[in-house]
Amino acid sequence: MRTLISTAFVSLDGVVEAPGGEAGYRNAGWTFKDVEFLPEAYEIKAREQKEAGAMLLGRVSYEAFSPVWPAMEDFADYKEMPKYVVSTTLGEGDLVTDWGETSILRSLDEVAALKETEGAPVIVHGSASLTRALGDADLIDRYHLLVFPVLLGAGKRLFSTTDKDARKLKLVEHEAYANGVQKNVFDVVR
Repeated sequence: MRTLISTAFVSLDGVVEAPGGEAGYRNAGWTFKDVEFLPEAYEIKAREQKEAGAMLLGRVSYEAFSPVWPAMEDFADYKEMPKYVVSTTLGEGDLVTDWGETSILRSLDEVAALKETEGAPVIVHGSASLTRALGDADLIDRYHLLVFPVLLGAGKRLFSTTDKDARKLKLVEHEAYANGVQKNVFDVVR
């Protein structure tokens, strides 16, 4: 069985929207606007590429990443890695051809079936709506969070507001950096 890992840049108040500067969000680019860049704070991002065996994305994140990530040296390990996009509207003709094997999954049941296969972890990048749905369906096994020392108020949140039973997490790795960013790795306790 594969481990499903959600990785995210998140503000202290839980916002994950537009950390890199994507258009349409008033606080876009919040990961670098007022937070000093320290390479050591991003060590986990390189490690994720080395340890993951597949990437899972929602449609919106796929459409944002697929035109740029294939050519970016920072994401070279992801280029040939199998990718899965969860979408009910995306068609095969909408997939880019220069980013390795990509499959479309139409439901969370198909994600659950992917988890049942053998292999290295599946990593979820961005994909706020998908991450909330995966969490509600109890499909996420681990969270890799880089928490930034900013409060953004409104914006897409990482965690669902669905009324449900409490879910316990176990902190398995953490570090605080001089720029105020905190790395928190949590396993979901089952």
